[in-house]
Amino acid sequence: MTQYVELTEAAAFRVKEMMAHNGEEGSYLRVAVNGGGCSGLTYGLGFEETKSDEDHLLMQHGIQIVVAKDDAAILEGTKVDYKESLMGGGFTIDNPNAIASCGCGTSFRTAKKVGTPEACD
Repeated sequence: MTQYVELTEAAAFRVKEMMAHNGEEGSYLRVAVNGGGCSGLTYGLGFEETKSDEDHLLMQHGIQIVVAKDDAAILEGTKVDYKESLMGGGFTIDNPNAIASCGCGTSFRTAKKVGTPEACD
């Protein structure tokens, strides 16, 4: 079975903390691709109570991850990590399919999908 997205242990630990803090234990973690951003596509991470028939279901580190079938090819091989620094912490997303990204670091495009670019501030 293709994994599409790899969630590191550090990211899984942080996701579990967030789920507990928000009372969302047992929810799915959705990893998505949305249109927008300077380069045309942006990532989405969020919790959902249900999944659809159009989702791939992955299980990693005790977390149920859903990826829409339409997003799977764009996300294939993507690694989601969580890093702490003196300035705080945050999720990082490394997508081998991204051929360009914006200076802001939150948007990207792939060779097969450009998306809908927006002006950056």
